[in-house]
Amino acid sequence: MSIWAAVILAAFLVAWRMGYVLQIRNYVAETREELRKCAWPNWEELKGQTLLVGVSILLLGVFTAAVDFACTLLMRIFT
Repeated sequence: MSIWAAVILAAFLVAWRMGYVLQIRNYVAETREELRKCAWPNWEELKGQTLLVGVSILLLGVFTAAVDFACTLLMRIFT
């Protein structure tokens, strides 16, 4: 168990020395700042968009099954 702690500590120290820790910290800070600028949907918009995605997936699934069924019938007829 202590060997893994030593390995993790050594990896952290190497990352710190090479500047990776600072880069990760800056990346996280910039990402959080950009996410604050985003326009988030309210609960009603979220429910409506979720319903729209669900219906779209259902329709696409039905269409795919229908085309597959039609192609299967055509293959049976012509073979």
